[in-house]
Amino acid sequence: MTHAYQAYNQNHTSVETPEKLIEMLYEGLLKFTSLAKRAIEEEDYEAKSKWINRSTDIFIELISSLSNDGTDMTAYLSGLYMHQIKSLNKANMENSTAELDTIIHVVRVLLETWREETTVEYEVA
Repeated sequence: MTHAYQAYNQNHTSVETPEKLIEMLYEGLLKFTSLAKRAIEEEDYEAKSKWINRSTDIFIELISSLSNDGTDMTAYLSGLYMHQIKSLNKANMENSTAELDTIIHVVRVLLETWREETTVEYEVA
């Protein structure tokens, strides 16, 4: 059953647009960071590390998805993502839900902005 789900999930994401994949990464960040926060609150430190590691992996994927066009936006996003990784590490070391709340807020803003921008692009095109 697990293999079937993994195959479905892999096929499902392979047909998504790049814009939709970025949106899914942001949504994953919200989910995993929220789960890490809950794990801290429940003092489940093994789960906390698992969810923080998944969030870190997503930020690394977002960094690798940036174009190397040298624009200010690319540099800004790269720096922002790196800062969020540092904040995740701090949250992990200090069991800080406040750090995770800040990350959740930043990702929500990024997701809302992304959705607005991709909607405008499709309406114009």
